[in-house]
Amino acid sequence: MPESLRAEDGVADFCQDQAAGLRRLFGHDQLRVIAFASGSAGAGKTSIVANVAVALARQGREVLVVDENQGPHDVGGFFGLHPQGDLLQVLNRQRSLGHVLFSPVSGVSVLPAGRAARQLGSLTAAQQHAMVEGVNSLEHPADVILVDTCNDHAHGFSPWGLAAGETVMVVSGNGASITDSYALIKKVSLAFSRRHFRILVNRVKSMAEGSVIHDNLHKVAAQRGIAQLEYGGAIPLDGALRQVGQLCQPIVASLPDSPAAIALRDFATELLAWPNAEYEQGGVEHFIQQLLHLSHRLSPSVLLA
Repeated sequence: MPESLRAEDGVADFCQDQAAGLRRLFGHDQLRVIAFASGSAGAGKTSIVANVAVALARQGREVLVVDENQGPHDVGGFFGLHPQGDLLQVLNRQRSLGHVLFSPVSGVSVLPAGRAARQLGSLTAAQQHAMVEGVNSLEHPADVILVDTCNDHAHGFSPWGLAAGETVMVVSGNGASITDSYALIKKVSLAFSRRHFRILVNRVKSMAEGSVIHDNLHKVAAQRGIAQLEYGGAIPLDGALRQVGQLCQPIVASLPDSPAAIALRDFATELLAWPNAEYEQGGVEHFIQQLLHLSHRLSPSVLLA
């Protein structure tokens, strides 16, 4: 049989097997996939993702965090843990998915995917099947997927982030963060017609400051026809965050009455009430189809041009 036909058959089988496997992994037809991005490092994105995951788990949700970062500032590092593998090892059949996933707290599973995320658009049929087999081996469902996107993806933005139903842009209160975040929004919007982002302003001195930053970004984006920027809220500047961060503890659990913990917990609750995206109504299969379709369309020139 020609190699091209074997590849096509492999992709077809992959899509069918993946649907069954993902039902077992996620357990529900209703699913929320939310990507967190920032225009540059230092906005506090990973801390927000980790705390939101814990807040959701404390509300009885099963949360899967897809971590595209590598090194001491990844999600594992936030919890003081050192991941023992990466999704790429699963795709290459070097480790099982169960040995790559780790759970820093009850109800939260973290999938280190930094290396795999960069190769998502060029997976071979064998790697696709390895992913399916790994997914089929898991039984714990997830209600919410949070994607902690990396800032230096080879394509300019994460395929997981593009496929997610919501993209939250984490912006800190300084001018550089605001400028860099707007530049990323513009790039993604123009390249892929993604016209909706939620703005979460971090480390504000007052909640009014968060509204002002969003309003200014919204005004510029609307005037230039870039995108609709919806206000997702603000997280106050809280000295307790640094304190618990040194102890590798999420503030929503260790200091639940602190201003930052209250704001993060409120944000986690509110995101569950956001309108369902089309793929969520169609179930996990629709989301994965979007992910594969987008990842195979991406090329470095698309977003970096």
